[in-house]
Amino acid sequence: MASGVLRMMGNVSVSTLTRPKDILRETKKTIYSKPPRNKIGATQSFFVISVFAVAMLTPAAWILHHLPEYRQRSHQTPRH
Repeated sequence: MASGVLRMMGNVSVSTLTRPKDILRETKKTIYSKPPRNKIGATQSFFVISVFAVAMLTPAAWILHHLPEYRQRSHQTPRH
């Protein structure tokens, strides 16, 4: 069973699965503790958060707005 899982994972070797300390060291190498090069202002942050919120809430608002139409369609008999 384990050999089948390892074959499905492709080029991940057994040594990387059994050595969590090495994986943790590799992960720590990619974490940077320096301050950012470019500071992002409050206006940019607000704009990005607003765009993200609109992108996430628009489909839900569309569905809720058209819910009465969807309910009417479900009560109609199907056309052939």
